[in-house]
Formats: sequence, structure tokens, C-alpha cells
Amino acid sequence: MKNFNSFKDFWPFYLQQHSKRATRAWHFVGTSFVFVCIIISFLFMNFWYLLGAPIIAYSFAWISHFFIEGNKPATFGHPLWSLRADFQMFYYVLTGSLKEQLDKHQIQQSV
Repeated sequence: MKNFNSFKDFWPFYLQQHSKRATRAWHFVGTSFVFVCIIISFLFMNFWYLLGAPIIAYSFAWISHFFIEGNKPATFGHPLWSLRADFQMFYYVLTGSLKEQLDKHQIQQSV
């Protein structure tokens, strides 16, 4: 796994590892379930539901890497930066600005 000195250096690598739209869509769904698990845990005041958040999110993400993107998840080498990047990508998708990031870092999108 490649070494990075900063998150700023890691971010373009992360985007490259998510060049396929389907991979990003699976990540978006997985990250959405993080918020669902948080909401459910507070609604039912049962914080065991929080354990589901990483299990569900990483299941969606890793399936997309292995079967769609065809690469190894960056989480294995850079777990904290990957987590931060997952939420950053989620935000950019929500705000409709992910394409700007892909263009800025010259990431070719695949189908």
C-alpha cells in the first residue's frame, strides 16, 4: 500500500480507487446506513444498533471494491483517512459537487 504524508495527498488516491460510478453508489448506500443506524439507536435508546453501522457500511464498500472496482479497499492500509474520505465523498455526492473533485484531480470515471 502506498504511503501518504497528508490527507490532501491521500484524497486523489482515494478518488482513483473509486473511479466507477457503481462503486461510489455502493459506498453512498453503505454510508447512508451509518446514519440510519445512529438514528435507530437513538429512537429506540438501544446503542447496540451502532454496532451495525460499520458492519453494514464496510459490507457495501468492500463488496463494491472486490466485485465492481476490482481493487483492494484503501481501508486496509489507511483506515482513518479512508473513513474520513468516505464521509467526504458522501458529502460531495449529496451536494452534487463530486464531479468537480474528480475533474480537479483528473480522475477518469468508469462505468
